[in-house]
Amino acid sequence: MKNLSLIINGVLGVAVAVLFFLHFTAPSITEEVQAEYEERGERFLTPDDIVFVNFDTLLENYDMFFDLQKQFLERQQELEGDLTTRSRRYEREVTEFQDRVQKGLMTRTQAQQRELELMQVQQELMQLGEKYSMELREEEQVMNRQLQHSIYDFLEEYNKEHNYRYILSHSFGGPFLYTDSSLDITQDVIEGLNRRYAEQRQR
Repeated sequence: MKNLSLIINGVLGVAVAVLFFLHFTAPSITEEVQAEYEERGERFLTPDDIVFVNFDTLLENYDMFFDLQKQFLERQQELEGDLTTRSRRYEREVTEFQDRVQKGLMTRTQAQQRELELMQVQQELMQLGEKYSMELREEEQVMNRQLQHSIYDFLEEYNKEHNYRYILSHSFGGPFLYTDSSLDITQDVIEGLNRRYAEQRQR
């Protein structure tokens, strides 16, 4: 039994020595694969090729986003204000109509005609509300596309200097549960975007 234990320890010792030798003398798989890529004239992906931008932080600090959001809110308030004014006017007309009917100041024919007119106004208000909602949705979509194109165009120029293979978007609740902060280029991108946007506004 004692001899068996010595034999096993001897074999393990030799195995450790072989692994130690291979670890420090043989090229790593990564180096071999990288060499194969280079032979084919292709670029091997390394950790330095991948960075990310925190999209939530970017939007919180991008001046163009604030300006577009302000314009959108002003437009929203304008349309909602118009609809509210029209609705209040309609409510006053309905109240006045009901008061005149109760006081017997309208014939039955006049009341029926006025009721049809008010129903038409109500229908027009509903259609106008739907129209305004559609306009706001379209304007919001355009705003989002403007932001996306602005960011994509900037990153395309930005990457001519940095030559990353991938610039990922990271946001709370997104697919990445963990990110290495050393790969975060958010602040650099924010500064570049705001600098370019300020130049565009001055033209």
